[in-house]
Amino acid sequence: MTIHWCGTGLSSAPGLRRLIENGHQVVVWNRTVEKAQEAVGDLGADIRAYSLEALAGALQPGDIAISMLPADQHVAIAQTCLDKGAHFVSSSYIAPEMKALDAAFRDAGLVSVNEVGLDPGIDHLMAHDLVARYRASKAYHVDNVLSFTSYCGGVPKIPNPFRYKFSWAPLGVLKALRSPSRSLRNFSELRVNRPWDAITKYDAPLPQPESFEVYPNRDSYPFMQDYRFDPDWKVKDFVRGTIRLNGWQDAWTPVFREIETLEGPSGDARLAEMAAQFVAENSYAPGEPDRVILFVSLKAERDGRPVFHETWAMDAWGDARGSAMARLVSTPVSFAVESVMKREIAVGVHGAPHDPKLLESWLGQVRGLAQYMERVQH
Repeated sequence: MTIHWCGTGLSSAPGLRRLIENGHQVVVWNRTVEKAQEAVGDLGADIRAYSLEALAGALQPGDIAISMLPADQHVAIAQTCLDKGAHFVSSSYIAPEMKALDAAFRDAGLVSVNEVGLDPGIDHLMAHDLVARYRASKAYHVDNVLSFTSYCGGVPKIPNPFRYKFSWAPLGVLKALRSPSRSLRNFSELRVNRPWDAITKYDAPLPQPESFEVYPNRDSYPFMQDYRFDPDWKVKDFVRGTIRLNGWQDAWTPVFREIETLEGPSGDARLAEMAAQFVAENSYAPGEPDRVILFVSLKAERDGRPVFHETWAMDAWGDARGSAMARLVSTPVSFAVESVMKREIAVGVHGAPHDPKLLESWLGQVRGLAQYMERVQH
């Protein structure tokens, strides 16, 4: 069984290096061989120039292909895995086109596991853990009123005036600001066309209390089912979103105002121009630490009184091991690869696992990736 790791960008190296150092047979694929050499060349890795055709020619039945390439390339690689009898792993959200391959993967006895990075990924593990703990608790009751929040973000460890630094493609960050979101607030659906229309404060349960700015992103609703919320539960709030440093809204207000005016090809060109300017002015210096913060919380109330309230809190930053973002995105991907090898994940298309043994194992290993990670009981 050979592991084919495709893509050695900013968030790939720690997980890839872990698999090689653990003695697995790994082929590294990247469009630019020189960049892959910089990432893992010191380990004597088998590095090849990536193309889908070259990958297809190398895949053997039972192999595993990991795509750390842009998300729009995942489905084509997954389809190639199906054609060649291989498994597939990615850290990205499951696109509808990927979900449509579920029956084909099941019929072929193959696994496509996705959403096993940081967000989505570690956040899912924490959510599955909290829901399982709530179900097993003495506080559980079908009449309880539930509130769930999950906020994740990468921010500079040393705050700058812009209150943000770019650890991944700035154009992607700006485009995300144009995306609408749907979440549940106070028993009502909240639809937001632009994130800055729904920014609120969040007081984080860290050893040194700290407040942040948060806003909902994407569509939170499908994750109620993914996290195995019972359809009969009374859910007051359910929000998955992004977290930013305090002052981010003020610093970015001119950006928001301009983004709202951009339309069509000329607007896309201006967005690219803005991205280039921002990355030039707000990139991490060599060796400068980044910071990743993640808070996943589940609260149950009965007659207006909390009867269960727990939060997974994580705070991690760049150190001698490299950036926090890179290790928290790619190391869980390597956990998933090893779980596929051990047949610990069922055939078909899946997100992050909810199996209790895998949750305990993966979360236990994630603790070692962060400087602080605790399940707080309020």
